[in-house]
Amino acid sequence: MTTESLVLNGSDGQVAGYPPAGGPIQSAITYEKIPTHIYADAKNASRAVAHEIAELIRSKQREGKMAVLGLATGSSPKTVYAELVRMHREEGLSFQNVISFNLDEYYPMEPNAVQSYWRFMREQLFDHVDIPAGNYYVPDGTVRPEEVAEFAKQYEAKIDAAGGLDFQLLGIGGNGHIGFNEPGSLINSHTRLMMLDNSTRAAASSDFGGLAKTPRKAITMGVASILSARRVVLMAWGERKSPVIQEALEGVVTEHNPASYLQTHPNALFVIDEAAASQLTRMKAPWLVDSVMWDNSMKKKAVTYLSLALNKPILKLTDRDYNDNGMSDLLALSGQAYDINIDVFNQLQHTITGWPGGKPNADDTNRPERAQPAHKRCLIFSPHPDDDIISMGGTFQRLVDQGHDVHVAYQTSGNIAVADDEALRFADFVVDFNAKFGIDSPEANRIFQDAATFLRDKKDSEVDTAEVRYVKGLIRMGEAKATCRFVGIPAENAHFLNMPFYETGTVAKKPIGEADVQIVMDLIEEIKPHQIYAAGDLADPHGTHKVCLDAVMEAVRRLKGKDFMEECWVWLYRGAWAEWDIHEIEMAVPMSPDQVMKKRLGIFKHQSQKDGVVYQGTDSREFWQRAEERNRGTAALYNRLGLAEYEAMEAYVRWKY
Repeated sequence: MTTESLVLNGSDGQVAGYPPAGGPIQSAITYEKIPTHIYADAKNASRAVAHEIAELIRSKQREGKMAVLGLATGSSPKTVYAELVRMHREEGLSFQNVISFNLDEYYPMEPNAVQSYWRFMREQLFDHVDIPAGNYYVPDGTVRPEEVAEFAKQYEAKIDAAGGLDFQLLGIGGNGHIGFNEPGSLINSHTRLMMLDNSTRAAASSDFGGLAKTPRKAITMGVASILSARRVVLMAWGERKSPVIQEALEGVVTEHNPASYLQTHPNALFVIDEAAASQLTRMKAPWLVDSVMWDNSMKKKAVTYLSLALNKPILKLTDRDYNDNGMSDLLALSGQAYDINIDVFNQLQHTITGWPGGKPNADDTNRPERAQPAHKRCLIFSPHPDDDIISMGGTFQRLVDQGHDVHVAYQTSGNIAVADDEALRFADFVVDFNAKFGIDSPEANRIFQDAATFLRDKKDSEVDTAEVRYVKGLIRMGEAKATCRFVGIPAENAHFLNMPFYETGTVAKKPIGEADVQIVMDLIEEIKPHQIYAAGDLADPHGTHKVCLDAVMEAVRRLKGKDFMEECWVWLYRGAWAEWDIHEIEMAVPMSPDQVMKKRLGIFKHQSQKDGVVYQGTDSREFWQRAEERNRGTAALYNRLGLAEYEAMEAYVRWKY
């Protein structure tokens, strides 16, 4: 077991605060009890893992031996497998000497089912490389219940017969599970049938069309089976994994977080991105583990952290508080606590504005937005048809009420998030309505009749037809139009982009393409906005928000040379699950109790997303509840820091492109 982690970069040097291209972020000493490499993004991190696996395979080839791999499924390793396939095709990496054993499989599960891990591995890796057909093993989800125990014993025996695992690849669940070893699993557990935690099932429910259809059991290699591997690498991406990563790396070894068992392994490594690392001490309070460059951003981060940690308003912090909490260097550079406190307090005060479009005829020196032009063209990009009202509904309303020309661009149809019974009800209504009043539209009748017929007979996890996706898209479009009417923008200011990357009919989307970027560029050129608002979920490497943001950013980069772009500012909001850290916020828009209630009523316009959302995730609350908690939480943080008390706040960071 290690007590500190050294993360080494290449020989190309490093600019303070930034990692070299493609390399892990450097840190001298950390609180982590397992060696940890932090990368700026999941893509480069995945490539690094793939290259380690490739080197193992090649080294075994040189020795004339088999490379025995333990493999994982899920979203985290997809890029690893894609890179291995690329190396096979372009660099001649052979898998002839590879034997692989997968961690787990849902139970019961047919091998050719859409959600089968057997199918996943063939589609992602095995069918694209030269691994012999008899050299890869996945737990069998079809064995009879009375045979599972014997199957598990034989699975372990096959691993032992192959010489044991040389390398085990892992992901991590939101509750800390590795494989399907849920909290409570013992360190000496072996391959077995496991009851799945509700949070695990909720996280997987998008693949099964809802929680009710998600398996309750899985066959999994045990903790002891994993720890027997000679090398273990765990990968994690995204902000939602950050709490459980922090517990596994910095906390105690406990069955409540099975990933923490890796602290006992002599050759384990965590490979994570910045978002997943955000709760680690070296990221959250880097001055506690190493010397830092005390620029304004770091100062603001440290002072707000200290204030919240000590539960003291900023203006009450003392020299002793700084000295006792690893910030004596800041005092030495910037003077006494009194001066630092006032500086940071004023910076926070200046982020608060009730005029998100700028206050006309006012001194805007210390305001987050410009006073001129007094009436701005504002373009809100909403990845799904409800993100505008959920994430920035109060600001949306303010911009309209204050006389700005507000447009909303709904980037995707959001059709996969409509429940089948909701779509069937809608389709039946249209068919019955047309029949009742003799409306003769053969094409419309065909679309809705075909959709209704398909939905009545739809099998679990069967992909929606084009007709069903159209019906579901209409439902969400109608709800978005209702929200726009409620807020007060004209119908022509609502733009439905239906970006092509989204229209697969499944949770998995296509990569962003030229057509997606062009659609966004065309709208920006048409409106010539002074403000763009976009969903800044940079921590989400696989979701729709991230792809939509990539399209906006690429469009803005391509258009930046246009004259109208010189006056265009881009503000990033966050999704319904998280908020910007307090030191990052550059504009905070307060809301009164009445404005909070009005935002709630606006969210209610999205009826298909109430009372049981299709892809709820692990949070069972409705979106209005999540949004209000987040907005009230932001206001509470400002108040704890010693600023005015508001009912709620929406927060933004400016992207300077």
